[in-house]
Amino acid sequence: MHYNKETPEQKRERLRQEETKRNPTGNLNDAFNRANSGSLMDLVESFGWKGTGILILVFIIGFIIASFFF
Repeated sequence: MHYNKETPEQKRERLRQEETKRNPTGNLNDAFNRANSGSLMDLVESFGWKGTGILILVFIIGFIIASFFF
């Protein structure tokens, strides 16, 4: 494999998969706990930096609009 040309996201995913292969029950426990509480890191990674910025803007605009009505 060519690890030198990996992006940081690919490296994280590769390391996560290797950990899953080494410790499947620990991964099951992590997945169960993450499903209960949610993971902001997973949300941010899935959106990328542009999507995260848009999400923050939507929250700010929503807060401003809500403050006018309530």
